Amino acid sequence: MANTVTDDNGLTHRGERLRRPSGVASVQLGDTKVTFVPDGAIQGRPRAWLPDSTDEFWAAHPEYLDDSGHMVASVGGLLVEHGGRALLIDAGFGPYDLPADPATPNGAMRGGTLPANLAALGRTPDRIEAVAFSHLHPDHLGWATHPEPGGDRPLLAQAEYLVAEPEWAPYADAAGGGVRDASIEALAPRVRTVADYEEIFPGVRVRIAAGHTAGHAEFVITGGGRRLIAFGDSLHSPVQVAHPDWSCVYDHDPVRAAAHRHRLVAELAEPDTIGFGLHFADVVFGRVRRDGRELGWRPLDDEGAVDAG
Repeated sequence: MANTVTDDNGLTHRGERLRRPSGVASVQLGDTKVTFVPDGAIQGRPRAWLPDSTDEFWAAHPEYLDDSGHMVASVGGLLVEHGGRALLIDAGFGPYDLPADPATPNGAMRGGTLPANLAALGRTPDRIEAVAFSHLHPDHLGWATHPEPGGDRPLLAQAEYLVAEPEWAPYADAAGGGVRDASIEALAPRVRTVADYEEIFPGVRVRIAAGHTAGHAEFVITGGGRRLIAFGDSLHSPVQVAHPDWSCVYDHDPVRAAAHRHRLVAELAEPDTIGFGLHFADVVFGRVRRDGRELGWRPLDDEGAVDAG
């Protein structure tokens, strides 16, 4: 059944969905199935997350804000299954439940449901051969740095960790003067660096799209005559589709990030192209389409093409 909420007139309640995190949702690309596996949600103060936005914009678009006035971002991973094999792109936030912190741009942050959601999908962690990271921020590393619930063994103990070469470079030689971060250093024995345009799984290629971080990666998944671009944190909110100049406060290079967003939005508007926005509230799968004078994000399940978990 399509993950769509309708009223008596058959109209989609997009506004409601922009204010809540996503549940499990899947798209079929030929012989490849891609599934968003939720782990939790993060709130963001809108003017803090998108500093170039305006109070006037948010007053005119309350559909993007929850009852507490925050933007809502889903967190989790994208499970790619093909021929009995499985790849996970990003690993959620992990078992946290943190209150809003007025000293940061964030509201409340919570995670921890990815293991249970994987189990509900019938995919045990030991049957995930690799985890590919869009970048090394905590809300994407998640369960790569935490043991399985109730145990001391890493949740994804059998998986290889795939990181774009320029993303890993600052951490590669911490002892010799590189960046030191204990949680990231712990990944090192299982990290394999990957190059731009390398195929890392059947029908899945990595492409380096720096801006959010120096080595931020996107993943292009092809099958059934279509392609899906899992664009990581190149876009944080559907708002940025119409406003690609609005960089996130967490972008390492805001100018470079904005330039890439302009190219990405144009690419997502091309035929047979689907986008996956990890942080896109409850509209994670979609297409870019023109809405009046502006390009906008159209949830894929408006077309009946997304299955709910």
